[in-house]
Amino acid sequence: MADEPVDIIMPMLREMRGEMRGEMQGMKQQLDKLESGQKTIRQALTADTMMSKFVTGDFEERIFELERKVDALTKGK
Repeated sequence: MADEPVDIIMPMLREMRGEMRGEMQGMKQQLDKLESGQKTIRQALTADTMMSKFVTGDFEERIFELERKVDALTKGK
């Protein structure tokens, strides 16, 4: 009686379910790694943007100071 389809199908389905769970765990781990990488990239981009704004702001401030000095010198003549 072990050769009847009902006796064969249930163990096969259980085995398939176990394999699928293993594959799903692997996929979940890969997705977690991808999300972690994306988070790191986002943080790096944010830091780069902030640094660019800081540098740009610093140059603008220096240029503004130079313009003020040039104006003062031209008005003094």
